[in-house]
Amino acid sequence: MAHLRPRRRHAALAFPVGLALTASIGFLPGTASAAGPAAKAPQAKVRADGPLLSYVVNTGTARATLDQVKKAVGSNGGSIVESYDKIGVIVVHSKNPDFAKALRAVPGVESAGATRTAPITPAATTDVGKPEKLKLSKANALAAAKTAKPGKEPLESLQWDMAAIKADKAAKINPGSRKVTVGVIDTGVDDTHPDLAPNFSRAQSASCVTGKADTSAGAWRPYNPKTDYHGTHVAGTIAAARNGIGVTGVAPNTKVSAIKVSTKTGSFFYAESVVCAFVFAADHGIAVTNNSYYVDPWMFNCANDADQKAIADAVGRATAYADRKGVVNVASAGNSNFDLASKKITDKSSPNDTKPGSRDIDPSTCLDVPAQLPGVVTVSATGVNSLKSYYSNYGQGVIDVAAPGGDVLQVPDAPAKDGRILSTMPGGDYAYLQGTSMAGPHVAGVAALLKATHPKSNAAEIQWILKAQAKNPGCPVKAPADAPCVGTKNINSHYGYGIVDALAAVKN
Repeated sequence: MAHLRPRRRHAALAFPVGLALTASIGFLPGTASAAGPAAKAPQAKVRADGPLLSYVVNTGTARATLDQVKKAVGSNGGSIVESYDKIGVIVVHSKNPDFAKALRAVPGVESAGATRTAPITPAATTDVGKPEKLKLSKANALAAAKTAKPGKEPLESLQWDMAAIKADKAAKINPGSRKVTVGVIDTGVDDTHPDLAPNFSRAQSASCVTGKADTSAGAWRPYNPKTDYHGTHVAGTIAAARNGIGVTGVAPNTKVSAIKVSTKTGSFFYAESVVCAFVFAADHGIAVTNNSYYVDPWMFNCANDADQKAIADAVGRATAYADRKGVVNVASAGNSNFDLASKKITDKSSPNDTKPGSRDIDPSTCLDVPAQLPGVVTVSATGVNSLKSYYSNYGQGVIDVAAPGGDVLQVPDAPAKDGRILSTMPGGDYAYLQGTSMAGPHVAGVAALLKATHPKSNAAEIQWILKAQAKNPGCPVKAPADAPCVGTKNINSHYGYGIVDALAAVKN
């Protein structure tokens, strides 16, 4: 963070020696005159004819700077929603279409921009697609229950992913610590689900949708269980309890909390909500965060665009703050089969809250936020055959580790013959999903096991242990033509350092 440069002082005016007091002296407009006090210069009228938008204003953290910038926010037609003074991020609402431009000219402001292209209450949104899901059929559930082995959950035989990272064996040694909480930054979590209720931490849950934390009872729950199921599915993969009811999580004795960041209309994850979530997690003792999303409305935030630069800056400050407080931040790499280490990617989905267009971007200057931010663990997805899932983003030097995310093209030897990931759903239900959204929580669960095994280790140390223990299958002999694998047996573009290993995490 840049240091605030000292303000220049105006030099005192020196008068010639012997100047007669009665001599005529000229005064600049707006200054004091011999006739009386200064006349105020007329101020331009602040516009308020634009749509109501949300903004992030990023500045220095010195008190004088913050006070000066906050004053400028008000004088330019902005209303402060929340100010995260410790990281220099101010969340603002304004109808002034010139607000961001005006704030960028204020001394002490390092970046400022709109976090969305649609009004705060959009009349219409563009649905760019939700993860494909398949509810667990009664026939498959019965088949799994009949073949359940002693010590296993009734539906565990359908969870090929747990065996793939040896989570079932790890649970026999160390199922996780009650002192470790994983925060699910997502669409909310149904904490009443019987597989989640035993491990849910209400004291570490909130809604951050407005950009300001709301800890009132139930604020963290999904708006609509039929559509906002994503966070509940993620939570089950991380920490569904071994209680003889349904499925199991990677760390079944770990606590899990919900920090809801998705809007009620359109289910968008905007920057102000995500900033709030990371700060809340850091300030409430959360050890690991799972981030299975990208910050809307831009799939990639480019440094040469003032608004997108401000978004990346604001979220980057929040993740860095959480990292300093010991939080391990895990993020999914994305589902577009993009090579994030390439020089050119065509993004056809941004901005997704109004009308998406097509643009060519350079991933080195246009970042997938939060996945490509410094210090964040970036996760690619694999299927039952330990091959990169057909949809998963990849990239040499970008992917840190891999984990099961599901792939319908890789079929497991299980009663359901479904290559997707089975986990919890709102209302006590279960369903299959696939995506890097499902890979991330496997890594978050393993990170939680590492925190239980190494409670005094900081975030950077946990990340390095996570990578060191990962098992890398190496580039496949026949990688897909549209997703070539480059690198070595130890580090490559498909797996990073390798597929995470839960059993290794609990062994000292």
